[in-house]
Amino acid sequence: MSEHWVGVDVGGTKVLAVRIDEAGDVEATATRPMPGRAAGAEAVEEAVALAARDVYGARPPRALGVSAAGLVDADGERFLFGAHLPWRDTPLRRRLAERTGRPVVVDNDANCAAHAELLAGAARGVRSALLITIGTGIGGAVVLDGRVVRGAHGLAGEFGHVQVVPDGLACECGLRGCWEQYCSGRALERVTRVALGRHLDGPEVTALALAGDEVALQSFASIGTWLGVGAAGLVSAFDPELVVVGGGVSAVGDLLLGPARTAMRGSLQGTAYRPVPELVPARLGPEAGAIGAALLARDGRS
Repeated sequence: MSEHWVGVDVGGTKVLAVRIDEAGDVEATATRPMPGRAAGAEAVEEAVALAARDVYGARPPRALGVSAAGLVDADGERFLFGAHLPWRDTPLRRRLAERTGRPVVVDNDANCAAHAELLAGAARGVRSALLITIGTGIGGAVVLDGRVVRGAHGLAGEFGHVQVVPDGLACECGLRGCWEQYCSGRALERVTRVALGRHLDGPEVTALALAGDEVALQSFASIGTWLGVGAAGLVSAFDPELVVVGGGVSAVGDLLLGPARTAMRGSLQGTAYRPVPELVPARLGPEAGAIGAALLARDGRS
């Protein structure tokens, strides 16, 4: 009987699990609602365990990978902080291994997504790339020499909490003016609410935009412009071959990426004389983080 591995992506609104086979192909998926920070860390850990069991199949996997939106230490042992998750300096790998009875690998969600896109997605064969994930907030990962760069303490790629507006909008991380306050699922909802005078959630705004609603289209243009401005700063810093954009908000494609490409080019110096990297959608979609976590469980976290 062939072996399999499970990856679980823990985001701000949902817990997504996938099971992969030895070749890395997805065999099953499952989704559970995110209990939220108010429910406490144990409730979130139970949701992770339950989502994983939903895709176990006939027997438990060889190992379990967990992709989490926040700061994970360099050894993958502790979840240090996440603006949208309840863990604070928590020995998450050990706690989930005890709860599930399986070997566990833990990494930041964008690092996991980048690993998946490198092996089987939009960045396959690319040596230098940036990954930007846009969901409840913004995540990011840096790829240099074909490897995800974690930094000295495992904390590289926290693009969403780079300050872009001094003394700007308050962020859940405790700072003000963070990039994700202007370019994220929550930013999309806020911009639309201001324009319409009523609240719509992200999927509702997306449905309106795809139907041609002018307010929804302008909302995507607004966050797309912020995406391009922020991406230009990252391109100036890292000079990548490619910029890959993933996460749930990116599912609208060019409604978001079109304004982003225009703003990125307009915010870079010397575009008539320098190579400008392509800005492309992630190929593995919203499952990229979970797939990457499963691949790390299969291959080992380096």
